[in-house]
Amino acid sequence: MTFVEKICKALDEAGVRFALVGGYAVALHGAPRGTIDVDFALRWTLEDLVNAEAVLKDIGLNSALRITARDVFEYRDDYIQNRDLVAWNFHNPNDPLEQVDIVINYDLEGKSISTVETPQTTIPVLSVEDLIEMKNLSGREQDVADVAALNKLR
Repeated sequence: MTFVEKICKALDEAGVRFALVGGYAVALHGAPRGTIDVDFALRWTLEDLVNAEAVLKDIGLNSALRITARDVFEYRDDYIQNRDLVAWNFHNPNDPLEQVDIVINYDLEGKSISTVETPQTTIPVLSVEDLIEMKNLSGREQDVADVAALNKLR
């Protein structure tokens, strides 16, 4: 089982409503590109955030910041506006290639999710349209390139 599959299976079993976003999502939609971290967006509820944090810790990932799910939920606007934090990073201290970002400036509520079936699990992926919209909002150079690649697929 791949790292991405392991995370998706564990989040699903914990009842977290989530979708893969970022480079892996772009690749699963058909426009491969290099990336190290696995980016997820959640339905923005305290319950999903707490459950996601517990799942990631159970897998052996540590928060890069000394904050909890409750902190992120309660102080989200402050983290985004005053600390330029748009993703909460978790990493495996024994394997630098195992990194997860929970995107905190995006809510899955009302968004379309497609799925990719693997032999091990089902991977929910933000739809191409919503992924393009999300990446257009960011304006980062890599996101602009991702939008161009995704638009070529449509």
